[in-house]
Amino acid sequence: MSKRIRRMLTAPATAPNIAPLLKSSPVQLDSLYSLIAADMQAVDAVIRRRLRSDVVLINQVAEYIVAAGGKRMRPALVILAAGALNYRGEHHHELAAVVEFIHTATLLHDDVVDESDLRRGRETANAMFGNAASVLVGDFLYSRSFQMMVAVGNPRIMELLSEATNVIAEGEVLQLMNCHNADVDVDEYLRVIRFKTAKLFEAAARLGGILGGASREVEQGLADYGMHLGTAFQIIDDVLDYSGDEGETGKHVGDDLAEGKPTLPLIHVMRCGTSSQAEVVRRAIENGGREELPAIIEAIRVTGALEEARRRAAAESANAKQAISSLPPTQYRDSLIELANFAVARRY
Repeated sequence: MSKRIRRMLTAPATAPNIAPLLKSSPVQLDSLYSLIAADMQAVDAVIRRRLRSDVVLINQVAEYIVAAGGKRMRPALVILAAGALNYRGEHHHELAAVVEFIHTATLLHDDVVDESDLRRGRETANAMFGNAASVLVGDFLYSRSFQMMVAVGNPRIMELLSEATNVIAEGEVLQLMNCHNADVDVDEYLRVIRFKTAKLFEAAARLGGILGGASREVEQGLADYGMHLGTAFQIIDDVLDYSGDEGETGKHVGDDLAEGKPTLPLIHVMRCGTSSQAEVVRRAIENGGREELPAIIEAIRVTGALEEARRRAAAESANAKQAISSLPPTQYRDSLIELANFAVARRY
């Protein structure tokens, strides 16, 4: 991030301060995951075992992806939701790995579509191995995930994950259709998030409920929790695209702008900014590129666009926590609540 842009981001904003909505010292994921450390190690073991292939290139790309790490929030959701219902089997490890495979496949395809070259501070798989390899290994991950869910032998789980995968694909297409469209409104923006990002969070949390034998009401509460959590998470991702430190986020500032994506901060500027600010944003969305980034960063600052987006994310987080209020009080429920706090307060 250039010094000029950093000064813009740290300058006083005219919008109200939202600090009271957020924790001053948000929990870190390694601390939050301490409760499920052994389970997450078991999930990683499943991931590595199930990624093995007789095809050398698949092994190379898969190992590169695993080594890149990631937050593993979706598999953690499966483990925490199952734990909140006192599940004592082993299917949660396998299904947590399935969820991570589906997520990773979408990332591989995303990076090809977006022509991205940086993720988690490293070259993307498509930059390293080429677009063809990334797409085909993504296909391998999808097909392997379906092999794994079939082996679990639960028709409801197969129905849930197959439906979620289909909705995610629809979300990808919706986002592609919205690129370079400056007329996208908040409702359409949120629809893409619900499909593309929140759907897998929703499915992961519901999986834990199914495994734990939850009532329909509790299961739906977990699903609602996941949906609101995923929405909050993606909104903050879009905030960080204009305010994050590249060393922490592992991606370039302004990537969404370069791809012509009309995200919430830009929609807010077009709704609440001056006509000249709205025109700059409209032109940038329609044309793509980073040429207008300094002017857009300034417009985002003076209109309080990031604060407004964080407020929306905080509301989604609050809804997520409310959705699991019927769960029995356990450390697992506490961790789910902290995960909702983290989704909003995170800086990476």
